[in-house]
Amino acid sequence: MIAIGSDHGGFALKQEVMEHLKKRGLDYKDFGTYSEASCDYPVYGRAVAKAVATGECEKGIIICGTGIGISISANKVPGIRAALCGDCFSAKATREHNDANILALGARVTGPGLALMIVDTFLDTPFSGDERHVRRISLIEE
Repeated sequence: MIAIGSDHGGFALKQEVMEHLKKRGLDYKDFGTYSEASCDYPVYGRAVAKAVATGECEKGIIICGTGIGISISANKVPGIRAALCGDCFSAKATREHNDANILALGARVTGPGLALMIVDTFLDTPFSGDERHVRRISLIEE
């Protein structure tokens, strides 16, 4: 199960990502927002992060205008490693090296075609499990 959430700036891209997940046959849970009315991104970043941290959802996708604010909010939740990615290389590397469990996207800086490729890369790339990466994640979690 994928947790997904956005603020008003990410709402349209969130709709496209959910449709893409559905086409891939992946289950998701929408944590809002549910319209383009102005709202506060920390509410949705935190909701997705809590769902991932508690194990309710395996991974998360969060979207705001730049992806910055919502990723900062998500990363305040213990156990969360949210990574803002604007390209497929970063999405692959953050899964392999950081075992990132939430993908953050900036709807105003990343077009929908590229965003969907980033989503696929993030979801399809496993954590490498290499000792050096495990050690570094432990240092992050301290």
